[in-house]
Amino acid sequence: MTNGPNRILDEFAKLVTDAAGAAQGVRQEFEAVFRSQIERLLNSMDLVKREEFDAVRDMAVKAREENAILAARVTALEEKLAQIAPKSENSEV
Repeated sequence: MTNGPNRILDEFAKLVTDAAGAAQGVRQEFEAVFRSQIERLLNSMDLVKREEFDAVRDMAVKAREENAILAARVTALEEKLAQIAPKSENSEV
C-alpha cells in the first residue's frame, strides 16, 4: 500500500518535470521568434549599428582635432605674412 502514493507522487513529479522541459522549449522558441522579429523591424527602420556610429564619431573627433591644429598653423602663417608684408612694401618704395 505504501507503494501506491509514492508511485502517484513519482508520476506527478515526472509529469511536472516534462511540463517544465516543454515550457522551457516553448520559451526558447518564443525568444528566437521574438529576436528575429525585432531584428527585422530594426533593419527596416534603417538604423545605424553601434559599431558604425562609434567609428564615424571617432573620425569626426579626429577631424576636429586636425582642423584645430591646421587653424592654428594658418593663424601663425598669417601673422608671419603680416610681419613680412609691411617690410616688403617699404622696401619697394
